[in-house]
Amino acid sequence: MQLDSNVVLVTGGASGIGLAIAQRFLKVGSQVIVCGRRESKLREAQEWHPGLAVRVCDLARAADRVLLVDWATTEFPGLNVLVNNAGIQRRVQLAEDEDWETTREEFAINLEAPVHLSKLMIPHLRKRERAAIVNVTSGLAFAPRAQTPIYCATKAALHSFTISLRHQLKDTSIEVVETIPPAVDTDLGGVGLHTFGVPVDEFADAVMPRVGAGELEVAYGFAQQSSRASREEIDAIVARMNADPV
Repeated sequence: MQLDSNVVLVTGGASGIGLAIAQRFLKVGSQVIVCGRRESKLREAQEWHPGLAVRVCDLARAADRVLLVDWATTEFPGLNVLVNNAGIQRRVQLAEDEDWETTREEFAINLEAPVHLSKLMIPHLRKRERAAIVNVTSGLAFAPRAQTPIYCATKAALHSFTISLRHQLKDTSIEVVETIPPAVDTDLGGVGLHTFGVPVDEFADAVMPRVGAGELEVAYGFAQQSSRASREEIDAIVARMNADPV
């Protein structure tokens, strides 16, 4: 997909991978809107990047998604790229008691929101001469880390959904792209939990040019290995990764 001359909506775009993606679209001349739940982070991102448009939105709520799409397509009628990046990652012991609403929120943000937003945006995107839906999944979609079972399951489902969506839209103007990060040094799951991951700029600098070159499934680092591994290789990766107590 072409990176320049777009109008792009990035969910979860106030920090981390979402902001890094937004920055690279801005750098090549695209207009970018980012949404998130924390107004303070959105305003901070806007201060650093005055070209950003921002919108407070709780993607766990279906009504907020509808309002987001209605607002974005009205205020930015040229909107032609949706980046489903927002996600949360929690370390969960499934045998322990937990209020279901907390669990449901992780499903809602990681899976329900990108599916719903894609469905809401398709009628608008089909009117654009060129358009794209970019889903950010994870190397953990292929080789899960047991400490984060809901996150891994939702990313596996989003990977599957992306393949189906690509096939259903193959005869339209909408490209369907998947980016597949490894562990990246962001605050996903909590501050300091991913310091072992690759720097966020390293990931974005490696992946975005490949997206711009037309690749539809773009993995990096560990995610490149896990997304292309055989079943035997995946079994070995999962055993090794889950033997680590970290």
